[in-house]
Amino acid sequence: MTPEQATAREAIRHTMSIYNTEGDRGRLEGLASAFFEDGVLDTPSGTYQGRAAIVEGLSGGVAKRASDPKGGVGFVRHNLTTSRIEFDSDAEAKCWTYFIVYTRFGPDHMGTYIDHFRKTGERWLIANRRVKLHWNNPESTFHGD
Repeated sequence: MTPEQATAREAIRHTMSIYNTEGDRGRLEGLASAFFEDGVLDTPSGTYQGRAAIVEGLSGGVAKRASDPKGGVGFVRHNLTTSRIEFDSDAEAKCWTYFIVYTRFGPDHMGTYIDHFRKTGERWLIANRRVKLHWNNPESTFHGD
């Protein structure tokens, strides 16, 4: 690994943290800032291209959780675990990162982010993120009925 790749890995991890911490707080504009303007977020509930579409596509879920008759989720914490980052070039990387999400009810769901990152200036942003779910708690506040 080169020093530039080590720096890039930390920049990629920082972008991942922006996506998760902003999303956990329902701040969708901040979450969308982790993407290129025309970036793609592909989730089990829909595919959204562009920052505005990402915000719009996720806003219904944020509103639903906030108005949950069970008292809402209280908090949401996405925890990133194993992460593999492979560089295609000095300005592109593919990443696979496991995640598990906790709410006040305990483990909610888990899966893998399958990402394509690109460098722009000093930042690494998401060009494409596929959210692959592996498990849902039957009482999931995100993916339950």
